Amino acid sequence: MARKVTTRNKVISTAAAWLVGFLIFFPILWMVLASFKTELEAFAIPPSFLFFHWTTENYATVQERSDYIHHALNSIIIAGGSTLIAMLIAIPAAWSMAFSPTKRTKDVLLWMLSTKMMPPVGVLVPIYLIFRTFGLLDTRSGLIFILCLGNLPIVIWMLFTYFKEIPKDILEAARMDGATIGRELIYVLTPMAVPGLASTLLLNLILAWNEAFWTLNLSTLEAAPLTVFIASYSSPEGLFWAKLSAASTLAIAPILVLGWFSQRQLVRGLTFGAVK
Repeated sequence: MARKVTTRNKVISTAAAWLVGFLIFFPILWMVLASFKTELEAFAIPPSFLFFHWTTENYATVQERSDYIHHALNSIIIAGGSTLIAMLIAIPAAWSMAFSPTKRTKDVLLWMLSTKMMPPVGVLVPIYLIFRTFGLLDTRSGLIFILCLGNLPIVIWMLFTYFKEIPKDILEAARMDGATIGRELIYVLTPMAVPGLASTLLLNLILAWNEAFWTLNLSTLEAAPLTVFIASYSSPEGLFWAKLSAASTLAIAPILVLGWFSQRQLVRGLTFGAVK
């Protein structure tokens, strides 16, 4: 028998959800507000929340000092390229592990996951030397390659989990109708796993967009994405909080807009197969 949910419990749950959501979003809100303050107001104690002199001077200064469009284009190409390549590799890999497993499949999955447990700084020197030898430093192709490899274990694990929820009988029926492996992947498996594929793609895109360690160490100017653009406002001369907030707001704006419009697909994908 289902438990009756009272109006009081609904109000408490809703208020608690809004409070948690506000606490999570508050740092972003504070960053956006700080981007419209002067440097003095950004450092003021006690801080002013809404009642201050609003100015867009920081955005003008950021655009004059740095080429935002150049960095944003690099982020789009690097994040989009690494995500696309990772998906193209992960879909057939996850399909084979989910529907044609071997006795080594679990070992391979655990090994892939274990690679994410090692801190990236542990392999920075050899990766840097390899990139220098092959001329990949400060190149988009080099960053696409390293971000694709870094996020690939997570992508395969997520897709493997989603594919495991799809009944094997449907794929067997397609094989009996004469479907090849390629047609099975494209026309049968992919349409059924659209929510899972969409959420995996979005999460991988966000991870690649926000990646700072490799982009800061393997790029300087030509291939520098928005993470390098933000870091340029932290200098030995000090932290310029207002300008840093303006640069950070410009950097996260595209991914926030994308996340807002795709939140339904993201939630559907994350709950894919959770309810039977």
